Amino acid sequence: MPINDNIDFIREVNLNQYKSSVFLFGPRMTGKSYLLQRLKADLKIDLLEPDTEFTLRAQPRLFWDELRSVRKGGRVIIDEIQKVPELLGYVHKAIEQLGLSFVLSGSSARKLKRSAADMLAGRALDLRLFPLTLCEVDGRIPLEKILLFGSLPRIAALVAQQESEEAARILKAYHTVYIKEEIQSEALTRNLSAFQRFLPVVAQSNAQMIEYQNISRESSVAASTVKEYFQILEDTLIGFFLWPWNRSERKKARPKFYFFDNGVLRSIQKRVAERPTPEEMGMLFESWFVNEARRVLNYQESSAELGLWREGHHEIDLVIEKGGRILAAFEVKTGKNFSVDPSQKAFRMRFPNVPLFLVAKDLEKPRVIGNKDESIRVISAEEAVQRIRKF
Repeated sequence: MPINDNIDFIREVNLNQYKSSVFLFGPRMTGKSYLLQRLKADLKIDLLEPDTEFTLRAQPRLFWDELRSVRKGGRVIIDEIQKVPELLGYVHKAIEQLGLSFVLSGSSARKLKRSAADMLAGRALDLRLFPLTLCEVDGRIPLEKILLFGSLPRIAALVAQQESEEAARILKAYHTVYIKEEIQSEALTRNLSAFQRFLPVVAQSNAQMIEYQNISRESSVAASTVKEYFQILEDTLIGFFLWPWNRSERKKARPKFYFFDNGVLRSIQKRVAERPTPEEMGMLFESWFVNEARRVLNYQESSAELGLWREGHHEIDLVIEKGGRILAAFEVKTGKNFSVDPSQKAFRMRFPNVPLFLVAKDLEKPRVIGNKDESIRVISAEEAVQRIRKF
């Protein structure tokens, strides 16, 4: 049976609404090329084509010759711009002199940071594409499956069509392809074997407080290099840090690190075909929820930011903040028996007027736990996501 990779999923990103130039960044397999293929343009350049990449890398001036043939006000699409960042100089020139607009996609911002990308500041919007949100999945896949396989469009399509084994096979190859095409081919590190040791160790630390020395010891990689490798993970959009809320203490605070997709995470952990333990399911639920909040706020172009709350031994998984104030807090639980724990009590005492929610994976109907002074509303993941959309 033919597999429908993306067609059934309506994305929250609508590139047609933007008249100005845009960067569209997203990890591999998030559907960038699919969206670009459906955009009308006067010129399309696909740098995933080896011949095209080779030619323009060797003679970038040919790109300018092509641009000059495009009508004034026309649109140009370049897929995987980071492969030939030298083209950005001509992009800038074409915006200024030819009145063209561009849609530039990429799976890594690292090379662009070191190139001419800054010259497009103010001239190109910075958009992100993520794995599918709950809204985009639209009930085609149960949350339980999303926690195990993630929600990259192709993977989600396979899972929705009861092809979980094929989805697992593709996920198993994901991090191998990532290392080959994002790390090795782009020469992002000179010591590939060290990075290959580092990656699975970090995956085991997903959703945990980062201890650089521990990761250094377990991967046999110098602590200074470990920090560089985390920067590579961020720049290639494979993961991100979640920082404690108190900005004044950030230099002393230790963040958590989250991979961008549960399926990719489990692939790196070599767990994608394994049944998760209850403890692992708790981590997967937290990781998915933090990622979902990040996706939703980004797509809505919200000025709200994500963080975690930590004070002493107390911690709350996720806080929504804006203008230095916490607007709401969320604690994530996979169990079915709920009670107010010491961290939730501490947060309630510290911020008595801030809404605090306990997000439950399996919940038939919302409820309230605790007494009047420390009451917490227990809600479903779906309701929690809808509340986050309001920020």
